[in-house]
Amino acid sequence: MARRPVAWVGAIALWAEAVGIVLLNWFLGLVVDKQDMSMGGLDPHAMSVGAWVAGGLFGLYLAVCGLALARTAVRDRAPGRFGKPLLISAAVVHGLLGAFAVGLVGWLAFVFMMVVLGLIVLPLVAYDRRAAAGVDGTPGNGAPQTA
Repeated sequence: MARRPVAWVGAIALWAEAVGIVLLNWFLGLVVDKQDMSMGGLDPHAMSVGAWVAGGLFGLYLAVCGLALARTAVRDRAPGRFGKPLLISAAVVHGLLGAFAVGLVGWLAFVFMMVVLGLIVLPLVAYDRRAAAGVDGTPGNGAPQTA
């Protein structure tokens, strides 16, 4: 089945997205700093540093989500107690960002977000179905049976 390749492609997509978010926030921070922009009287340097920190944290979050998907692909098992909620939160974030992207950026960004959302959700659903059904396809807890 396509569980492993989809998990690998999802991990690579999340890592690429993490790099893109970090670079975008770095660029936005530079623009704010060089143009000496200010919103509501905030210090321009504080705004640029805030953009850099936010980009770094969000990029780290996406990279860890990609690591959870890569670990799922390597082990060929469902993510564990830490990985599953992490990937579910990433799916929710991508759903919300996709909804906002339609109005702010356009349909192409929405399609990209929904593809990444599918790459996150599909391994979660596929591995859960495999665990719910036994190894031989019969319903069970997925544990090997001894004779």
